[in-house]
Amino acid sequence: MAMLRASAEEALAGTLRDGITLAVGGFGLSGNPVDLIEAVRDSGVRDLTIVSNNMGIDGKGLGLLLENNQVTKVVASYVGENKLFARQYLDGTLEVEFCPQGTLAERLRAGGAGIAGFYTRTGAGTSVAEGKPHADFDGHTYVLERGIVADLALVHAHTADAAGNLRYRRTARNFNPLVATAGRVTVVDAEVVIDGHLDPDDVMTPGIYVDHVVRAADRPKEIERRTVRRPSVVGQGV
Repeated sequence: MAMLRASAEEALAGTLRDGITLAVGGFGLSGNPVDLIEAVRDSGVRDLTIVSNNMGIDGKGLGLLLENNQVTKVVASYVGENKLFARQYLDGTLEVEFCPQGTLAERLRAGGAGIAGFYTRTGAGTSVAEGKPHADFDGHTYVLERGIVADLALVHAHTADAAGNLRYRRTARNFNPLVATAGRVTVVDAEVVIDGHLDPDDVMTPGIYVDHVVRAADRPKEIERRTVRRPSVVGQGV
């Protein structure tokens, strides 16, 4: 059963150390486990490998760890809006393994399911496939991709119950369920922590995957890029 912890620092105590691999939920700034990311930053651990869809933006999300020079390698599907991420990659100070987004999701799912690897056509014939085993199936070339198992998984959920069962909210769900299963140790910050139990039909991640839960601090929802439509002009459309 997952243990409810008083703080993010307590939830991560004993698991953080230099050189580990962290799988982190979120997409841009949506669904980021911000309390846990800040606790990692404040711990001062170094030489981290981060597996995440992207690295947030400058000064927010996983960008905090880049600014603190704690990250050595990133496995991600795109650079996104983070200028420091792009600069460190181009300068050669940060190792980046680009992975197609669907492949990254499946690698995390496979790791959580105990599947060592799988073949996919995605990336065949591109730089993504360089150095990886290939095989032909039904007249097509496939690339072998390895499942990902992280030393530590950091997850954000909307609701956690007494057993560590999780429910996510709308687009903040994104990579979080996949990350939750792919960690040897999984730590969750949840906006709501209830004493009872979620309805079984409402559980998105079973508590068997979760080791520690902390209630997330109340904070504004960050938006990576705000796009709005100009007000309508009467008689002229938009």
